[in-house]
Amino acid sequence: MILYPAIDLKDGEAVRLLRGEMSAATVFNADPAAQARLFERAGCEWIHLVDLNGAFEGYPVNAAAIGTILEAISIPAQLGGGIRDLGTIESWLDRGIERVILGTLAVEDPDLVREAARTFPGQVAIGLDARKGQIATRGWAEETDLTVTDLAKAFEDAGIAAIIYTDIDRDGAMEGPNLTATETLAKAVSIPVIASGGVSSLDDLTRLRDTNVIAGAITGRALYDGAIDLKDALSALES
Repeated sequence: MILYPAIDLKDGEAVRLLRGEMSAATVFNADPAAQARLFERAGCEWIHLVDLNGAFEGYPVNAAAIGTILEAISIPAQLGGGIRDLGTIESWLDRGIERVILGTLAVEDPDLVREAARTFPGQVAIGLDARKGQIATRGWAEETDLTVTDLAKAFEDAGIAAIIYTDIDRDGAMEGPNLTATETLAKAVSIPVIASGGVSSLDDLTRLRDTNVIAGAITGRALYDGAIDLKDALSALES
């Protein structure tokens, strides 16, 4: 199982939100490129990036900060937030992002997501963010009546590289991931599922690993706070 350390970007800084609230942002590093280098030097295989401002605005906002991150690292990075059209997808991939994450588009324009997955094979993931099992979009500000599993199944034949599943109520709360919902989703689809939201201890990571069906886990606050020792986590996930 792959560990994806998260760098969430707000106004050019690495922050973490509490349950998706922009007003509840804690700055962890004013130099996100330096943070990315630390993760790479520790042995991480991927970096998970989110343009938080972009997710709300609907277009890239933290492009300058993301550019400095890409220049600073040699490992692949995946990016979500504010990616709403093919031109933006192509632009990010051309700049060096390995995989884009489409969330709002998966609900509002699934045909475009399918086209993107065909055009850029292996480089398009979908982000399924949910409160109590119901999908939320546009930076988690708008809720829908779609369930996570139903939406995931709609993309089974689309060539999607991965699903990033986030339980919004767990995100940044240090309360553990929604293991049951994540495992249920991973068993329901053939697309690799990456867990996000609430991963706050080494035990959380090993429980996700031991399901044998979850492909990866994203964590941010627990790494910044020291609740998870990165070296121990990487060692545990390799075993």
